[in-house]
Amino acid sequence: MNEIAKVLLKIKAVFLRPDEPFTWASGIKSPIYCDNRLILSYPEERNIVENSMAEYVKKFYPETEALMGTSTAGISHAALIAERLNLPMGYVRGSAKDHGRKNQIEGKVSAGEKVVVIEDLISTGGSVLECVEPLREAGAHVLGIVSIFTYGMKKGLERLANAKVENHSLCDLDTLVKVAVEEGYIKPEDEKRLLKFRDNPSDESWLKG
Repeated sequence: MNEIAKVLLKIKAVFLRPDEPFTWASGIKSPIYCDNRLILSYPEERNIVENSMAEYVKKFYPETEALMGTSTAGISHAALIAERLNLPMGYVRGSAKDHGRKNQIEGKVSAGEKVVVIEDLISTGGSVLECVEPLREAGAHVLGIVSIFTYGMKKGLERLANAKVENHSLCDLDTLVKVAVEEGYIKPEDEKRLLKFRDNPSDESWLKG
């Protein structure tokens, strides 16, 4: 996890700004912003991430028969990993198209097929479950999720547990914050602030330091 944390911080796929927080669409103030799409622009770092994700698929889900990316951020990663593992891949939209064949799942899915979902970021778990549920409805056996980064938020953990879906992330917030302190990206006293935000994003007391 430390190596992935260093990669994400180096290419600024993750920004940590406890003193100048970002504002989410919900209005919540956040000391962290994650944009894993940037990984695609850095070949060396991209290889580290994709190779690691491929190894996670082999380690945790050796019986995998196909990969399914979340739309849109997980699609490119699913394709790159599928190429490495010589597996079929497809992706799942957040909702079905309103034209053509009105597909929500793009790519071939067979009843009973053992599928792993590829996601870039897990926060509250809502978007990845919007991928898991249609796959299950189509008859696929969703083995679990492999993701790049997770905040480890209580709501996300509970949602995945209730849906009986396991997730394996290359990196989590606890590891990232620890590395960020060691590498000088943030001050040591900011570590508790970031983890306090993670524990309850609606509680803005972390803003006071």
